Amino acid sequence: MTRVCNLGRRDYESVWRAMSSYTDRRDENSADQIWCVEHEPVFTQGQAGKAEHLLNTGDIPVVQVDRGGQVTYHGPGQLVVYPLLDLRRIKVGVRDLVSGLEQATVAMLAEYGIVAAPRADAPGVYLTDGPRAGSKIASIGLRVRRGCSFHGIAINIDMDLAPFLRINPCGYAGMQMVQMAELIQPTPAWSQIADIFVRELLRALSLPAADWQPVDEQIFARASAPEKGKEEQETSNG
Repeated sequence: MTRVCNLGRRDYESVWRAMSSYTDRRDENSADQIWCVEHEPVFTQGQAGKAEHLLNTGDIPVVQVDRGGQVTYHGPGQLVVYPLLDLRRIKVGVRDLVSGLEQATVAMLAEYGIVAAPRADAPGVYLTDGPRAGSKIASIGLRVRRGCSFHGIAINIDMDLAPFLRINPCGYAGMQMVQMAELIQPTPAWSQIADIFVRELLRALSLPAADWQPVDEQIFARASAPEKGKEEQETSNG
């Protein structure tokens, strides 16, 4: 059974520590979880990230993290989804998970008349129609440890996109970012978009439908003492 949780707005580091700790501590009986969250403004730099892609970060903190990919931005008005899944148990490969996240985004956007698609050369989801065609609306960065996934996808809904100009998003100079608020008014509620996205993600991964449940705050309480030395596999995305 998958536990789907709305974490509300939280700082990035506490959520990162919690999902990393959960991945380290979980066993074959631990529930899969999908966390939906908004973050306070932050740049996150992937494990292989290059400093040259940080142009002018200013007063926004930069956090070095253990996902794949380069630098991206998170902030209020963005839907960030973290699939904490036992990929071996559900028989889903890493590439399948990336494709599932992309497919769920495309399907969710289609419900609002927004036409988008993934690109073979750069993970994520991009508009394919209209004057903003080619602009990026969703970014992906994952990590897999002991066969379990964490980190995830960020979808731009109704946010300040200006901080993306302070970086080369996902390592691409001049990458144009876009958000749903530029394409549809009134902009749908964050919670509605999250609900549709999760439904489509479960469908894309052939997982049973799941109800929303309160997050287990004990996961956050235990995150101060994560386990070390686990077998790891990186997936570089952007």
